[in-house]
Amino acid sequence: MALELNRKDFSSRVAGLEGSHLVRLKSSASALADKVALVKDVQLHPISGDVIHTDLYEVDLTAKLQVHVPLHFVGKAGGVVRGGILQPIVREIEVECLPMDIPEFFNVDVSELDIGESIHVEDLPIPEGVSAIYESNFAVVTVVPPTVEETQPTAAPAEGAAAPAQAETKEEGAKS
Repeated sequence: MALELNRKDFSSRVAGLEGSHLVRLKSSASALADKVALVKDVQLHPISGDVIHTDLYEVDLTAKLQVHVPLHFVGKAGGVVRGGILQPIVREIEVECLPMDIPEFFNVDVSELDIGESIHVEDLPIPEGVSAIYESNFAVVTVVPPTVEETQPTAAPAEGAAAPAQAETKEEGAKS
């Protein structure tokens, strides 16, 4: 069903939010009055940033659904203090829950992570009534050791040894 929404109201209330959110439609049309919908996608104009299209899906408040919930990494990992690099592997996870139980986001405390350690899906603070959907207990964030490329000092040619061949000169390149 095609709907026309007030862009300013919609933008100020919903468009800037991350993750999956429910909206209750207020309309004088009886077919839409007090319907609850899930905001699935919001398309923005590439230059102005204005909302140009959004996908809303009506939901049954008594049936579970699957949605993506963003992860917020909080704290400073001990491994980062020692020179490691915090490497988020995923920025959101898929969960199943009733529409009214959809979490806005999950805070993932990384302060206890050392170099080489990870936080996995089963370690996340998931509230009751919400279950993460995953096939294996994959890592969501890790602290990796810093990668430093070692440079080998180049030895100068020995006395009397021929210098390495020079690349084609500009003049030779211009002739071909």
